[in-house]
Amino acid sequence: MATSGVMKAIRVSEFGGPSVLRLLADIPVPTPGKRQVLIRVRACGVNPVEAYIRAGTYARRPALPYTPGSDVAGEVQGVGEEVTSFKGGELVFTTATDSGGYAEYALAGEESVFRLPAGRSPEEGAALGVPYCTAYRALVTKAHAKAGETVLIHGASGGVGIAACQLGRSLGLRVLGTAGTQGGLDLVLQHGAHLVFNHREEDYTHKILEATGGEGVDIIVEMLANVNLSRDLQMLTHGGRVAVVGSRGCIEINPRDTMAKESCIMGVAVFFATPEEKKECVEALYKGMEAGWLRPSVGRRYPLKMAAQAHQDIMEGSGACGKMVLTM
Repeated sequence: MATSGVMKAIRVSEFGGPSVLRLLADIPVPTPGKRQVLIRVRACGVNPVEAYIRAGTYARRPALPYTPGSDVAGEVQGVGEEVTSFKGGELVFTTATDSGGYAEYALAGEESVFRLPAGRSPEEGAALGVPYCTAYRALVTKAHAKAGETVLIHGASGGVGIAACQLGRSLGLRVLGTAGTQGGLDLVLQHGAHLVFNHREEDYTHKILEATGGEGVDIIVEMLANVNLSRDLQMLTHGGRVAVVGSRGCIEINPRDTMAKESCIMGVAVFFATPEEKKECVEALYKGMEAGWLRPSVGRRYPLKMAAQAHQDIMEGSGACGKMVLTM
């Protein structure tokens, strides 16, 4: 807990491995500006992109020192003088923060703060922002998914994958998913996939093609493009598209594979969403929560002091199984 105007927070003073995530206990509690909301953080989502940024390998490199984290949930502690949408004590979640979420308190712009529906836990709230907005951007904004199409969620058992499965079903898509553990396979089925495949099996791509009658899939939401992109292109139907959500390195592909099916590869980065796109996405999320199809799957929980371990596990773990969160 914060005392005497200070709080515990993770600070990064240099780019590098997980060990650069250091817990400090004397960080001043931030003061909200005119259009900002101060949140007492109860949970914060851990996303792979935060590990890329911490390592210094991502296109966006924040000024040092900084506190990671964008997806927080907790109670409104205070508001700026021009904020009219929120009041103290309300349970909220964010799609972005201004001060970083790996902390006991966080600042967020009013436009990035949303009320958490009744019955939802802070951990569920912390699993909404990046995962569901990324899934929405991949399937709706970029791939323009249409009812009746087939989508493959390539790496479906993590936060974005589960979100994409649920969203895909709500859009009327035929949803295929992959995972690498039995627990992951079961979780993907529980959250909307019609069929699941173990991507650790050598012939799994052939099984996916068989499941489509040899036609291929219309859309692939790809979580690990540096490993899978070449195979993805061979699993597409004519006019198919690959939405690249994650990649940890380089890969060689044959451009003829895109020509043969007039397919498209598109990158997805939720940080480029316009205010109008963010509003559209959050409105869709609210409708999903009201309808009951949007059900965040919270995986491993870590106390704030174990942020470094969480980063190591999200990058090197044997298989994702739900959304990873830090708790305060």
